[in-house]
Amino acid sequence: MQPDTRPGTHPEPEPESGTRAAVRQVQASAHGPMPGTDPMESVLVIRGEIGAPNLPHLHQLPDRGVGSDAIGRGAQLLEEMVVDLQPYGWRLAAAPGIDARRAASAFRTDLNVLADAIGAEESGGTELKIQFPGPATLAANLHLHHGERAVSDHGARRDLAQSLALGAARHLEAVSRMTGGQKITVYIDEPDAGAVLNGTLPTSSGYRTLRSVPAAELRGWWSELVQALRGAGAAEVVIGAEAEPGTWTSLAATALEAGADALGANAASLTVPGWELIAGAVESGTRLWLGTVDAGSKLPGVVEAVNAIRRPWRQLGLPDAALGALVLTPSSGLAELSPAQATAVLGRLAGYAEALNQVRVDG
Repeated sequence: MQPDTRPGTHPEPEPESGTRAAVRQVQASAHGPMPGTDPMESVLVIRGEIGAPNLPHLHQLPDRGVGSDAIGRGAQLLEEMVVDLQPYGWRLAAAPGIDARRAASAFRTDLNVLADAIGAEESGGTELKIQFPGPATLAANLHLHHGERAVSDHGARRDLAQSLALGAARHLEAVSRMTGGQKITVYIDEPDAGAVLNGTLPTSSGYRTLRSVPAAELRGWWSELVQALRGAGAAEVVIGAEAEPGTWTSLAATALEAGADALGANAASLTVPGWELIAGAVESGTRLWLGTVDAGSKLPGVVEAVNAIRRPWRQLGLPDAALGALVLTPSSGLAELSPAQATAVLGRLAGYAEALNQVRVDG
């Protein structure tokens, strides 16, 4: 059942002392992919542009090649499951291939560099955001021994979801130790969840589509992962699912039912029902990670961006004080940009967040 999304139908949330404690200011953050191949350069740019009081993220550098892609990297979190690389993509295997070992090495390097950078800061922030593909996206992009997608097999996708929940929790604990106990937000990235739910994901051959996965099964995967992450000390768990506008509302409702603390969405793709669901969620204490910048387009000025964000807010009857539910992000990763362009996007997002916080306080 979809939650009641009418403004005013949810009680004002009380302050909490646990993992869902509300953050009452707008923050800027971003998704993992960054341009270039130098991990220290990426860390310094990210923490320089969207450091405290914003929410810097752990970078991903696809330009390094095989193993630094989202799926190859995400597969490194699986517990007691390994992958190798085939011409058609990453495959579940009996032993890790050389490309999987390369992915694991690059991942360790990124974490070590981040830990060194945080340790060298005199007054760094205490918050960090990490991101990885969720169970639906991994099952859609990892293949079985015969080449078909893992999501096609009920047992395989169940095992993947359980393996990811265990491995992600251990990963979170390790990152926390390495970075000195940072308050870590986990973003579960699900760009293929809509196709999995709708049955529009093509088979490996491309000649037909795979049968849809029931929403209840997807909710179970997410719930298991959210609970595992929360048990491992996550400050906040976000589920960001890209889909057709009509499907996004259903996915968002499923994410809330699974216990997500926050939703991820791109402003440009939201329809009226989506905004109405968001209004109800915000009023009940849920945060919204809102993609506000198309990285490939001209960056709007601060006034233009603030007005564009406040317009649907006002139309839904949400007060300016509720703007603190927002985390502003690009609409996608920044790997396709030049280093200078990526730096400009992050800096502009920080400016938008600062301006919205001023509006929030004045309002």
